Amino acid sequence: MSYIPDVFRYVRRSSSEVHVGALTLGAANPIRLQSMTNTSTMDTQGSVDQVLRLVEAGSEMVRLTAQGVREAANLAQIKALLVQQGCTVPLVADIHFNPKAADEAALHVEKVRINPGNFVDSAKTFKSIEYTDATYQEELKRIEERFVPFLERCRAQGTTIRIGVNHGSLSDRILSRYGDTPQGLVESCMEFLRLCVAHSFTDVVLSVKASNTRVMVQSVRLLVKTMREAGMSFPLHLGVTEAGDGEDGRIKSAVGTGSLLMDGLGDTIRISLSEEPELEIGVGRKLLDQLQQRIALPGVEAEMYDGFDPYSYQRRITREVGAFGGKQPPRVLLRLPKGLSLDPSDPALSGELKAEYIWSDSGAAFPVYSASELKRIDEALGLCFVRCTLSDLTAEWMEEVSDKRQVVLLLETAQGNNMWERRAFFHRLMQVGCDVPVVLSVEASYEDVESMQLGLSLDFGPLLLDGFGEGLMVNKLDTDRCSNAALVACMYGILQASRMRMSKTEYISCPGCGRTLFGLQQTIAAIKARTSHLKGLKIGIMGCIVNGPGEMADADYGYVGAGKNKISLYKGQECIIKSVPQEEAVERLVELIKRSGDWQEPVV
Repeated sequence: MSYIPDVFRYVRRSSSEVHVGALTLGAANPIRLQSMTNTSTMDTQGSVDQVLRLVEAGSEMVRLTAQGVREAANLAQIKALLVQQGCTVPLVADIHFNPKAADEAALHVEKVRINPGNFVDSAKTFKSIEYTDATYQEELKRIEERFVPFLERCRAQGTTIRIGVNHGSLSDRILSRYGDTPQGLVESCMEFLRLCVAHSFTDVVLSVKASNTRVMVQSVRLLVKTMREAGMSFPLHLGVTEAGDGEDGRIKSAVGTGSLLMDGLGDTIRISLSEEPELEIGVGRKLLDQLQQRIALPGVEAEMYDGFDPYSYQRRITREVGAFGGKQPPRVLLRLPKGLSLDPSDPALSGELKAEYIWSDSGAAFPVYSASELKRIDEALGLCFVRCTLSDLTAEWMEEVSDKRQVVLLLETAQGNNMWERRAFFHRLMQVGCDVPVVLSVEASYEDVESMQLGLSLDFGPLLLDGFGEGLMVNKLDTDRCSNAALVACMYGILQASRMRMSKTEYISCPGCGRTLFGLQQTIAAIKARTSHLKGLKIGIMGCIVNGPGEMADADYGYVGAGKNKISLYKGQECIIKSVPQEEAVERLVELIKRSGDWQEPVV
């Protein structure tokens, strides 16, 4: 059983309907937008003001952190002041490590998010623990004894629950049995979901999140498949956690969340940015607008390749043709509209992130043929491109193109930037064992850079995450308002967000919340100023310990809030320096990178 009925056309997943206060989500309801405050929950007026700003921006639910019972109780005051001002937006309490806080929050808000990784299990130590089946069942019984009374309290209050699993906070118990894998994320969720079903509690929303877009997409797909097999259809909340800020945060969020939306999955989304929360809503709205344009395109009749596994990553095996295919990274190409030539000083040609191949009036980087001209290609020619669509893939044509050892395919679509047509193209190639490299070609026309970042992420992201594509090419249209450099930077950003090609430093930074122990946005800027030249290095910047060491399993170094204006510095999952004063922490991080041999001096 697949995670969706048909991967070659858009069909929105049929989920059950859940009420969060007066708001309904799932089923045929629109995809709901939400965000989270970054104020202290004990700052009653500050939290109320930020909730009002979020609602004005379009947030349909607002989440607030509740570290302890005191913060959870203060949600009642925040709720009362909002109601006095005519604001009835559903509030969601975010709970980690403290079931008593969850019990209290259930009395005051419409939804409580609990994290299975730390609701009953203690803080992770990354120690491998051997469990027999009997001892593992004892642990599950312990969870049931604590979780079921919370369920009953939520039932009595009409409070909805979100079972929110984070890749960065899987328990030692889950890690010991399932590892740091999509299977581990799904089982962490299902342990709690099975208890909900066993006790007939159905007001449940699910999320499995990661900062690694591959892990996130594979985990959600596997969760949906697992639920389908168990006869469950609970609604899904989607989001890439610790996506970062600026261009990187937008692209990473759109690649991960957008790829699942294109598959018809997701009932509510949050775009997690290390910026002011109100900005998340505008980005989310633009992403949904770009989505609507794409899901209106028709699906195709096709069959999935038997050897394809949507729950694990495997790059399609291709031959090496010049700089394309084999084990080489995907390439970045730009095609300019007729009449537009490229100034040699344009950053798209001369910058650090520059197009590797450019088409202009002066010609293409290599000869370009149509699919019907395949027989004309002389074997003595060097590398050349063949433009083609799904309809060209007859058995005879694929056999012939397989014999042309110098050919790279330039994949276009018959109607718009049709992802389903492209997906079917790759599955058909794999069915016959055709290993010719393929460049993904899309047309681009955008009014602003942010829309371009989100739109191209929807066009390229779902295919790259499945291991498809040996290059990206944007055909810039006359109506496009984005600079050449912005288009090229976006393509590199999408390749990095999908883990296909590292071209710059990657920052895994949380969006901030009431738990954040230092000035997040200023700190990110300071760390970027010192480290942005360290190409390929991954640096985690976490406001508190909740996901800190866990998400940094995917990072080389970490900067984590350990106390008020106190920072702990990590190398991988290991804390190397504890409780550094914040004013010293950035330079101490640089010293740690240097001492570990990963530092390079910036090129002036």
